[in-house]
Amino acid sequence: MKRNLFSIYFIIVIAFLAGCGAVEEKSASNTGSDSSEKTLIMATSADYPPYEYVETAKGGEIVGFDIDVANHIAKKLGYKVEIKDMDFNGLIPALDSGKADFVIAGMTPNEERRKTVDFSDEYYAAQQLIVSKDKKIKSVDDLEGKTIGVQLASIQEKEADKLLKDHKFEVVQRNKVTELVQEMKSNRVDAAIIEDAVAYEFLKKNKDLSSFALLNTDAAGSAIAFPKDSELTKEFNEELNKMKEDGTLDKLVEKWFGVKK
Repeated sequence: MKRNLFSIYFIIVIAFLAGCGAVEEKSASNTGSDSSEKTLIMATSADYPPYEYVETAKGGEIVGFDIDVANHIAKKLGYKVEIKDMDFNGLIPALDSGKADFVIAGMTPNEERRKTVDFSDEYYAAQQLIVSKDKKIKSVDDLEGKTIGVQLASIQEKEADKLLKDHKFEVVQRNKVTELVQEMKSNRVDAAIIEDAVAYEFLKKNKDLSSFALLNTDAAGSAIAFPKDSELTKEFNEELNKMKEDGTLDKLVEKWFGVKK
């Protein structure tokens, strides 16, 4: 009798373990039958205030304009968002390798990037600034013979290449904008090309820095990046258009940039 009970118990244990083994491992794009259970992996580079940055006062939470935009759209579509922070030059490779479902990081949809990813409609346009600790640098001509910093793989790196056609200066790349600011403060870089909204944040906190607008630049509108042929592109565009029409996007612009549209 004891042997029969043991046999029954053994069969139950084996069946339970087999059931546990049938649970599928969560993928980078967790899409179940119920949209309320879907989780999207969002890749960003949280060194770009006020677009995205780490808020130490909130326990290291990543916050910013882009984060609010992404969370609003995801909520409307019934998705949850999981954020992955990485260097800017690793964002598009993350899409290509399937490690992220979308990227939002103040990214400009230029022709080179469009070769490998799809973009949403643009949701914010910005201007490029030359930021410097050297008060004598007041125009592009003053950059002659200087060292200019740009973020690696950014639109600002492209702007520096354009300037090199008519000017002579050294260009250095860094992974993060915070590194560029530190390089300027340490006198290892004479100036840096930084997007206006981001530059203003650093200018407010670093009174020794000054800036001027870089004229005749390509439009630097920001858009959300997706893997090629992703169904999310259309879904996000529909919600972006609603945000533009009902004033939600304008409210977020005012919240994070202090600008009324």
